[in-house]
Amino acid sequence: MKNEIRIAIDGPAAAGKSTIAKLVAEKLGYTYIDTGAMYRALTYKAIGAGIDLDKAAEVEALLPGTEIVLKAGADGQTVWLDGRDVSAEIRTDPVTNGVSAVSAHAGVRTYMVDAQRRMAEEGGVVMDGRDIGTAVLPDAELKVFMTASVEERARRRHAENLRRGFDSSLEQLAGEIALRDKKDSEREVSPLVQAEDAVLLDTTSLSINEAADAILELVREKVD
Repeated sequence: MKNEIRIAIDGPAAAGKSTIAKLVAEKLGYTYIDTGAMYRALTYKAIGAGIDLDKAAEVEALLPGTEIVLKAGADGQTVWLDGRDVSAEIRTDPVTNGVSAVSAHAGVRTYMVDAQRRMAEEGGVVMDGRDIGTAVLPDAELKVFMTASVEERARRRHAENLRRGFDSSLEQLAGEIALRDKKDSEREVSPLVQAEDAVLLDTTSLSINEAADAILELVREKVD
C-alpha cells in the first residue's frame, strides 16, 4: 500500500470531525478537505439569493456559476466562494440550519462528490463529512466513523459559538443537533450511515488530542 493514504472521517454534526481531521492532516503532512464547508458555502449563496432551500431545481441552478475553493490560511483552511473569503459567514446559524436541506438534493451531491473525488485522487488527504466512506471515497484506505452524545456535541458547539462571538443557547443547540441527525440519517441521497469497514470512534470522553492520536495509530497500522 502506498504511504500516503486516503482517510475518510464521517459522523454526525458537532462530533469533532473537522477539528480532529485538521489535526490529523497537520501531523501527517496531508491535505485536509472540509467537505461540509463546501455545502455550507453553497447554502450561504442560496440564502443570499433568496432561494427556497427545499427546492432542488432552484438550488442546483446556482452550481454552474459557483466557484468554491479551499485554501490554506494562517489560521487553518479558508473557504472562498466566487472569489471572496466566506470562512466566517458559513458558520452562522442560518447556514447551519439550512445546510441539511441543500445537501440532500441529488444534483448538489453529484456535483460536490465529483469535485471531492478529484481532490483526493493523489492520496495523502484527510476528508471529513457524512458520506465520505460510503459515497465519496468508498475505497479509502482508512475509514473512521466519529460520534459523541448529543449533549456533548451541543456543549462543544455552544463553546465554539461563544468563542466566535455568536449568540448561543445550549438547549436550542441540542434540539437542532438532534433534528439534524434525524434529517441526515433519513435523507434519500447518501444518508449518514457508518460504512461497514469503518472504525467506530466515540469521542464523548476524549480530548481532541486523544481522538487524533487514536486515528494516527490506525494510520500507522495501515502504512507499516
